[in-house]
Amino acid sequence: MAERWNLRIAEQRKLLGDPPESTFYKWKRHQDGALGRDTLERISYLLGIYKALQILFPDAEQADAWLHRPNRSSLFGGQSALDRMLSGNVSDLYVVRQYLDAQRGW
Repeated sequence: MAERWNLRIAEQRKLLGDPPESTFYKWKRHQDGALGRDTLERISYLLGIYKALQILFPDAEQADAWLHRPNRSSLFGGQSALDRMLSGNVSDLYVVRQYLDAQRGW
C-alpha cells in the first residue's frame, strides 16, 4: 500500500504510530514480528481504507490518487484524507475508514 499510495518513509512511520526508525526498518525486513496493539489497530484501519477505495474506484490509479486529493467534506476541511490520516491520531484513521464505508453504503 505504501508504494501504491506513494508514501514517503516519514509518512509510513506516522501512519503506523511513529515507531522508532530502527523498529520500522526491522518490520520492513521481517526481522521482528512483534507489533503492539496500537500498531495492529492502525494496520487494520489502513487495510480497510485500501479495500474501500478499491471497491469505490474500479480504476486502481484513481483509487490510490483519491487519498491525495483535497476533499470538500467537512471531515477534511479542504485537505486530503491523507493529510487527516497523518495527524498521528489513530482516531483519524478511523474517521477516514468510516467516511469511506459510508460512501460505500455500509
